[in-house]
Amino acid sequence: MSAGLTVMAVTDHDTTASVDEVRALARERGVACVPGIEITAVEDGRDVHVLGYFLDPADARLGEFLAAQRQTRLDRVQAIAARLAELGMPIDLRASLAEVREQPGRSIGRPQVARAMAHAGHVSSTREAFDRWLGRDLPAFVPRSGSSPEEVIAIIQRAGGLTSLAHPGRTSLDARIPALRDAGLDAIEVYHSDHDRAAISRYHQLATDVGLLMTGGSDFHGDPMHGVMVGAAAVPDEAWQRFRAAQHRHVAA
Repeated sequence: MSAGLTVMAVTDHDTTASVDEVRALARERGVACVPGIEITAVEDGRDVHVLGYFLDPADARLGEFLAAQRQTRLDRVQAIAARLAELGMPIDLRASLAEVREQPGRSIGRPQVARAMAHAGHVSSTREAFDRWLGRDLPAFVPRSGSSPEEVIAIIQRAGGLTSLAHPGRTSLDARIPALRDAGLDAIEVYHSDHDRAAISRYHQLATDVGLLMTGGSDFHGDPMHGVMVGAAAVPDEAWQRFRAAQHRHVAA
């Protein structure tokens, strides 16, 4: 691929609906594909994103859990839309909501809200929507309820997956990482499009100190307006090989 990818995983929020399609497209282009997901946990009223890799998308218990997660996301999006209307920024989510209803397994969240805000002219980009309105403690933010990070880690691992804490530089959860490791966390996302060199160095050292593996991702949202493109964060081959080896050991066990 033009982005230089050799291995990829699409980690959609709270859904594995795209896994089969991504596998097929990746195979056509000679790219290795890992089934993945990003599940939203909640701690003290804030989102904690847990990545899952190598999991079985057909796992029944995972499917039941994700269906409940997606309903929670739908309720939250509608609450955010109502909040925006109160703030004088009405948005049109009819097309996004119709897609959710028509396509089982499809998820919806703040990125769709951000796009609707941009299309309505309330912001110049989806990045601005998050930075000024949709982020934590901002005027249109609506807290989420949900499972703890420990519960989400267990759910992913029961489905055969390895887990990684997403973009720790955003979440200020460093003090919790050793406890999450003890709960079964396998890795942290050291390489991320929001991590500068200092952050990468910091989380590389933290992962080494507490005995966790390292993952990485661009956090591309399928939307160039967000300012991030596919391949924006590269994972060193050594880190990938160690992560893949851990999955082989997990399967053997």
